[in-house]
This record gives sequence, structure tokens and C-alpha cells, in this order.
Amino acid sequence: MPRESKKARRERAAEVYDLLAEEYPDAHCELTFANPFQLAVATILSAQTTDVRVNMVTPALFERYPDVETLAGARQEDVEEIVRSTGFYRNKAKNIIGFARGLMAEHGGEIPRTIAELSALPGVGRKTANVVLGNAFDINEGVVVDTHIKRLATLLRFTKEKTPTKIEQDLMEIFPSERWTMLAHLLIWHGRRVCDARKPRCEACVVSHLCPSSRV
Repeated sequence: MPRESKKARRERAAEVYDLLAEEYPDAHCELTFANPFQLAVATILSAQTTDVRVNMVTPALFERYPDVETLAGARQEDVEEIVRSTGFYRNKAKNIIGFARGLMAEHGGEIPRTIAELSALPGVGRKTANVVLGNAFDINEGVVVDTHIKRLATLLRFTKEKTPTKIEQDLMEIFPSERWTMLAHLLIWHGRRVCDARKPRCEACVVSHLCPSSRV
């Protein structure tokens, strides 16, 4: 592929976005949550497992620990038992309890609304902070970068970077901020449904003609 100017890349990115938005008009966060606290906990639990698995675990978790205060006072072994099937359960239990205790100590139990404040809490990285801000508060401060987004952004040649932080910076540069939250949903939905890591279905891809990695 010939060298692409920044202007041309932004124009191609806009077309990719529009086509994916038309293909997935119902794209949304597939974690089940009732409030920002539940979304943050579910996102922490979603590391290295599926949203489906997390959604199987969180009803029992939130029934026993319905708010920040009750989770902050939980015994780790009790939480471990509930979240065991999500994998890495000891670390995840420690993280969500630490997150709740941090919220109580630093923010009076309220979820902060900036990446800097959120990502300073135990168990919360930039990805989790972006998920919470975008989906619970409609705040576009950054772009979620998970494995699907990293892979598709690379295939689409929107980035040559390898680290989530640098990939995020590249995506923020070529997509307008009002699209950042939905961009993540669209790329994740496309990655799960068509652009499979092992066997991408390029023949069924609505953006194959705009993708330098297309096999068709």
C-alpha cells in the first residue's frame, strides 16, 4: 500500500466508521450493569475472559455486595469464591475490593469522572477508566484499546504501534472525540462477528475494500 497522508487516513477512517455503524446499529457495551460502580467492577473482572462469563458471575456478586460500601467491607475469600470462574480470581477479588476501598477513602464512594482519578484506583487501568467514562457518563476522554481493537486497528493500518497507550493516541488523532466510545464498540463487535483472529471472514466484511490487510 502506498504511503497514506494523514488527511487520507482520516477520510478512510471516517468511511470505515460509517460503514461499521450501519452494519452494527445496536453496538453497545456487552457487559451487564445497572450503575457506574457495577460497570467498573465488571470491567475489572473482564480481563482475560469473556463478557459472557463476567455476566454469569456479576448477578450473584452484586446481590451479595450491592454497593461500594459493602464490597469495601468484603472478605477476600468470599469474593474469590464468587468470581472464581472468571480466571485469575485471587487477583481479581483483591482488585475489586481494593477498588471499592479506594473509592470510599478517596472519593466518598462516588465514581470519579476523569481518567487520571479513575486510573489511580486499585485494579483500574486506562482501558477500564475509558470503558466507565464512555459508557456510564458519556465522557469521551480516550479510546478503549482491548485485544480486538488492537488487532483491527493494526489490520486497518490505523496504527503501527504495539502498546495500548500509543495505539490509543493514534486512534484519537484520526477519529473525532465524539466517536471515541462508539468506535470501540464497533471494532469489538466487528472483531467478534466477522474479523475473527484465527479465520477472518474478509468476504463478508463491509470494510474489506478499505482494509489494506483484506484477503479479497
